[in-house]
Amino acid sequence: MDFSLSPELLALRDKTRAFIAEQVIPLENDVRQSRHGPDEALRRELVERARAAGLLTPHASRELGGLGLTHVEKAVVFEEAGYSWLGPTALNIHAPDEGNIHLMEAVATPAQQARWLRPQVAGQLRSCFAMTEPAPGAGSDPAALATVAVRDGDDYLISGQKWFITGAEGADYAIIMARTEDGGATMFLSDMDQPGITLERSMDAMDACFTGGHGVLRFDQLRVPASAILGEVGKGFRYAQVRLAPARLTHCMRWLGQARRAQDVALAYARRRTAFGKPLSSHEGVGFMLADNDMDLHTARLHIWHTAWLLDQGEQGSYESSRAKVVCSEAEWRVVDRCVQILGGQGVTMETPVMRIFMDMRAFRIYDGPSEVHRFSMARKLVQAAEKDAQAERGVPAIIQAVPAAPRPL
Repeated sequence: MDFSLSPELLALRDKTRAFIAEQVIPLENDVRQSRHGPDEALRRELVERARAAGLLTPHASRELGGLGLTHVEKAVVFEEAGYSWLGPTALNIHAPDEGNIHLMEAVATPAQQARWLRPQVAGQLRSCFAMTEPAPGAGSDPAALATVAVRDGDDYLISGQKWFITGAEGADYAIIMARTEDGGATMFLSDMDQPGITLERSMDAMDACFTGGHGVLRFDQLRVPASAILGEVGKGFRYAQVRLAPARLTHCMRWLGQARRAQDVALAYARRRTAFGKPLSSHEGVGFMLADNDMDLHTARLHIWHTAWLLDQGEQGSYESSRAKVVCSEAEWRVVDRCVQILGGQGVTMETPVMRIFMDMRAFRIYDGPSEVHRFSMARKLVQAAEKDAQAERGVPAIIQAVPAAPRPL
């Protein structure tokens, strides 16, 4: 890997940094926000500001109106956007739209792209990804998928319940994962205003940074034409991997910006606040926390850049994206937790942005798979790879499949 950044990428990084500081952070206390995120009017204002700055939907291809960023370039720009909790909304790179745009560009037909993707890249539409279900349905175990799609002539009728569906309230369209009669999982596209879709409620959550919050959806015989299948019947889980590995990583990128913001606030406070006759930063207990934060931030960034580099080489990066998700979510969380401690009383009030970041970020250790699920998956792949290596050394024909993207050092 070459860790140097091109002059063009440095210029884009600085442009994004200035945009967030000058155009986005001043709106963080705007009243057009609730426990379920910024409202549509605030979202549209932020989008228009990003459009004027030439920063809207930078991860989309140039053909669709984006900047066509590579994964490594996204790592740099998304971190800067994440410095404000409104930054991803402004640049149209927030979850779940960022991942849905990536998936739609890779899988959707030209007609589907014209109907849903192009307006979404332009910031005119929002989407949601309806996969997670209440027990006994699919949560961390997608094989438990309970929502069904039954063929009815040229259409499918979808029935089931979904929850923790980010962005559901106010979304224009949904990507719905349902089990088809062949027993496989299939993705369907549907406008959200169709009969058969009910938003039962928005769930109160720790975070408040996602437009549309997290909704509970019910599907009652939702009629979807076969032309609205995303990709092919029975390949839903395969397409989910197209979306999940990059989406895990972009979460890490955005939250890295938030963690860096918390560190900046805590460092400034520790330098100016005095206790027992000297600045807080001169006390070993505080200084060590600041140093630990810097190490965690750097470690997280290295995992992000390395995994992004692998994706840019055309590798699937499933193992590495799981590893990055665990390392980054836990390291970035530790950074923000220490910042609260350094700030003391101010850390648990809205006197600084750190409490807000703390509340938003805790959920990151759950989203896109909790750490425990990723560790379980990684361990299984490590054992499989070790068994294959052992068989090869003994000259025994390999019967264990190779790890899709074998773990490798930096």
